[in-house]
Amino acid sequence: MFSNILIYFVVIPLLMLAGIALCRNIKQIRAVAVVGSTALIALSVYLLVEYLGIRATGNEAPMLFLGSWSWFAPLNINLAVGVDGISVAMLLLSSIIVFAGSFASWTISQPKEFFLWLILLSTGVFGFFISIDLFTMFMFYEVALIPMYLLIGVWGSGRKNYSAMKLTLMLMGGSAFLMLGLIGIYYHSAPEGAPLTWNILEIVNNASIDKGWQYFLFPMTFVGFGVLGAMFPFHTWSPDGHASAPTAVSMLHAGVLMKLGGYGCFRVAIYLMPEAANDLAWIFLILTGISVVYGAFSACVQTDLKYINAYSSVSHCGLVLFAILMLNTTAMTGAIMQMLSHGLMTALFFALIGMIYGRTHTRDIRQMGGLMKIMPYLAVCYVIAGMASLGLPGLSGFVAEMTIFVGSFEQGMSDYLAGAGSLRLVFTIIACCSIVITAVYILRVVGKLLFVPLQDEHHLSLTDATWWERLSTATLIICVAGIGCFPNFFNNLINFTFVPEIFKVLGLN
Repeated sequence: MFSNILIYFVVIPLLMLAGIALCRNIKQIRAVAVVGSTALIALSVYLLVEYLGIRATGNEAPMLFLGSWSWFAPLNINLAVGVDGISVAMLLLSSIIVFAGSFASWTISQPKEFFLWLILLSTGVFGFFISIDLFTMFMFYEVALIPMYLLIGVWGSGRKNYSAMKLTLMLMGGSAFLMLGLIGIYYHSAPEGAPLTWNILEIVNNASIDKGWQYFLFPMTFVGFGVLGAMFPFHTWSPDGHASAPTAVSMLHAGVLMKLGGYGCFRVAIYLMPEAANDLAWIFLILTGISVVYGAFSACVQTDLKYINAYSSVSHCGLVLFAILMLNTTAMTGAIMQMLSHGLMTALFFALIGMIYGRTHTRDIRQMGGLMKIMPYLAVCYVIAGMASLGLPGLSGFVAEMTIFVGSFEQGMSDYLAGAGSLRLVFTIIACCSIVITAVYILRVVGKLLFVPLQDEHHLSLTDATWWERLSTATLIICVAGIGCFPNFFNNLINFTFVPEIFKVLGLN
């Protein structure tokens, strides 16, 4: 079993949990967190190199590093693992944010209990991205969600109990829809008389889900995952959850956990039910288009730094789902790049907000000002994060959003010229306008936070970033710039993913 490299993405976090449980002081806890998160980055990089090496030999299999071990034979439930380009990219993103989050939590209270729950959340995330068995994937999905209640309710701030309960109830509601959808897929996973399966690759090969059932199951799975992706009108848990969560939890929450929603929509809803996805996409295009614009407008009127970034995440994650629903290669590639870009830059934002709040004890931009003079390192990092968010060339946001808009416009024009309507084209133009709105709230915050006159004389005594804060933020900035400067590398990695059968069924490119 342990000969498969993917298993170690679950084994290492489990070893970290055991190590932290045995620790007796904060130095030992920090050591375990740093060593474990560094091992996860090393493992992710090794997997990336091995994956690209195998692809370079001409191997075009949908998934690599496949492994399957029986778990519950009567229902054909297996611990089945495998990765493609998207999975490899998501594993790398997750390991980077766990590493940065470990340093961002350097001075957290009750560190033992905090890191135990944080690493348990990470275990669920890694297990989700390597799973190709729907039951196992759902199990890891729930493992990733459940710790959020305690992490926010115990270590959060503000209306933490309300936010934790709201988040839990809404995400569990989405999970109920998702569970029913997955059970429906299982019972239609194979032709009559053949053994039923939870394995995604086997379900695709069987192509046995009747179109009528797809119309019923596709909305359930897309909404189930879409709730976690902050799709309108199921997004309201996200801003409150972000605002109340401690720094590292906000980083993982927005940077990784919300990506489970976009990944699940692609991997399960669209991959397994392409005909229903093609016919029903217009419904969810409207909802995700609203998410993109509504999130951006809402961010413009906020004064709390966390709420500004939270509503920005609603807009950016809406753009991910919007691009996936375009159902063409270019837009889907942009969606995955947007997941990577948003994961890194929003983790950077929340890390910086936590560091600023820890010094000023406020997140209200009306009570701040002149921070560029007082803490120049953190201020410059905030400017870089803001420029990535509004799509400055050379940073990850520009590459991701341009790929999405080019692919969406391409599909919209194709539909229009073919007489299939102009919905995709109209909503692409509307989504493009969100760039302008993003620039408004980002530049407003940067101006008020960093360059207006100092609002509180006590802030003159504040200090700049410590070494562990610099390491956390620098790691994320390097990655944001790396995607922006070397987009072809990530484009080639992701393009190995798309299985031609999806597009053959849909008659798309």
